[in-house]
Amino acid sequence: MKTLKVPKQHISQCETLFDGINLLREAGAVAKIDQVNWKNEFPKSLPVLVRVAHDGEKLYLCYEVTGEEIRAVNTEDFGSVWEDSCVEFFMQRDGEAVYRNFECNVLGTLLAARHETREMAEKLTEYMPSITRFSTIRHRYENNRQVSDWTMYLVIPKQAMGFKADENLSGKKIRANFYKCGDKTPETHFISWNPIDLPSPNFHVPQFFGLLEME
Repeated sequence: MKTLKVPKQHISQCETLFDGINLLREAGAVAKIDQVNWKNEFPKSLPVLVRVAHDGEKLYLCYEVTGEEIRAVNTEDFGSVWEDSCVEFFMQRDGEAVYRNFECNVLGTLLAARHETREMAEKLTEYMPSITRFSTIRHRYENNRQVSDWTMYLVIPKQAMGFKADENLSGKKIRANFYKCGDKTPETHFISWNPIDLPSPNFHVPQFFGLLEME
């Protein structure tokens, strides 16, 4: 099981969103999303990483994806974003049986839910306005093929992750995994930070989560 020590940075005090992103890129912990768990059926890999930090009240994530043939179809929250070019964060509070998933496609369309099982889920509708999403896309050509480098900046408040208003993220341990997928992209792929030892693709598996240690 991989462990990531997540630094505390005062990103909320930055004057602009761009200043906050720059601080996260400079001072955030880096997790490489590089585990191709089903190589025989879905061998596609991409250079993907996520930078992570918190300020006690919110978790800050900045995903960086390089050279993808993107798909961007879903425009409404709670749509089938996993079919598009998508990055995901699954987490579980220490000691809890439930887990939460935050799945965001390249357009910033978000799916967020609280799960008892993969099928038994409750949408986190009330928290959607409080979750920041900001993406950048740079199109280019590689071997006469159009690809895109893109980023997704997510800011998730602690309440959306199941913490109470009087709790601080500092010192907390969160079981989690980071994912990159695209079920209906030109090259279907399922990539994770922490490896998953199952015969077929499934990200709803807390038993294979890694650990985030919050400074």
